[in-house]
Amino acid sequence: MAGAFLPSAELTASGRPVLKADEVECSLLSAVDLLSDDTPTFPHLKSGVVILTTLRLLWIPPENTSYASTCCFIPLSAVQNILSAKKSIKSMFQSPRIRFQVAATPEGGVSEKGGSRSLVITLVVRGKTDPDSFLGKFWDAWRGRAWEASGSALREGEGSSSGSLAVRMPVVGLAGILRKEQEMWESTDKSLQDAFQDLNALMSKAKEMVMLAEKMRLKLLSGSNNQTSGAEDEEMGTKEMQDWLLSVGIVSPVTKESAGALYHQQLSRQLADFIKIPLERAGGMINLIDVYCLFNRARGTELISPDDLLQACSLWEKFDVPVMLRKFDSGVMVIQSKTHSDEEVFARIASLIMKPEALANGISAGDAARTLGVAPAVAKEYLLAAEGKGLLCRDVSPDGFRFYINLFPELNQEDIYLVKDHSRYSTWTRAVLSR
Repeated sequence: MAGAFLPSAELTASGRPVLKADEVECSLLSAVDLLSDDTPTFPHLKSGVVILTTLRLLWIPPENTSYASTCCFIPLSAVQNILSAKKSIKSMFQSPRIRFQVAATPEGGVSEKGGSRSLVITLVVRGKTDPDSFLGKFWDAWRGRAWEASGSALREGEGSSSGSLAVRMPVVGLAGILRKEQEMWESTDKSLQDAFQDLNALMSKAKEMVMLAEKMRLKLLSGSNNQTSGAEDEEMGTKEMQDWLLSVGIVSPVTKESAGALYHQQLSRQLADFIKIPLERAGGMINLIDVYCLFNRARGTELISPDDLLQACSLWEKFDVPVMLRKFDSGVMVIQSKTHSDEEVFARIASLIMKPEALANGISAGDAARTLGVAPAVAKEYLLAAEGKGLLCRDVSPDGFRFYINLFPELNQEDIYLVKDHSRYSTWTRAVLSR
């Protein structure tokens, strides 16, 4: 729809924009129309969400439209001027409008390369948000000119890499690997020393440290994919380093200040994107308390409350995201993938319960947790669910719960011998049921 006039942007599975490495969200507006009166053929985009970042102005369409999967943006580098609002009696009865001038091609298309023609874009704010606050942050982001710093950093990186190839010999052997690791840690140590000089410097360096951690994680991942052989200890150390770097931080966490009325909605989408990898590592299900700790650790200083987390998870029912909130009969709440199947878990439990030791002594939640690779609390819920399906029966003792295979479904009702002595029969029945 808008592809001929505005460049498209990529969205995550939850509908959040995929930000660039050096891009940070600044503000959001809901129910915004994007149009241009200068070009009759320019599309009239209605009732979308506008996200302002340090590099772009993104427009995300509503979900109930045929073009819901498309997202377009206007690069801030193409903005020539932000026009002041015209105050009149008529404007008092209209929806607030934000107008700015961009560089466009003769055909009216907007791109990062700019163009020879000037085009006026209008944002019509129809939602219950604060357009004045958004306009102030729009001015700050445009005056900050973060795209120039990003471009210069990229050119310096390309220049330094080409220069190093010209004067350095290829690094080979164990000595070369040690030298590269030493250089990397020296650079990291210097960044840490600069960051911890005072609190203001720490806050300004936080984004840089998250980007550094992400680069290190990607480097480790690429190294493990290319490496064909290696010691077991080194592989375990690499995996631990990847897990640690994975939870270092989110570059641009959703906050109440930036999202406003859309805070819980955008927080829900960001959480759905964040929890994808931890869910894969946890076997498709993870306790809500663990999610709260992981997500807050990744957000750094922008902590959220348990109520915010629960409300964000509850909104997944309205969005097309690959995760869901599940509540067991005991009240334990977990987050699980929609592709997660309880039948596969029950099959693994059935194979575990048929082992000779389990047939004699039963299994506990800890035994099931080690087999399934989940937390003991979640393993207990699985065992209780398997009991509800008739796969297991339990024995409750001062030592806790022990689960045994349920043999009653295997009995043939036609071969059951009815004991006439009801007292002996009831005693036997209670003894079997207690197991």
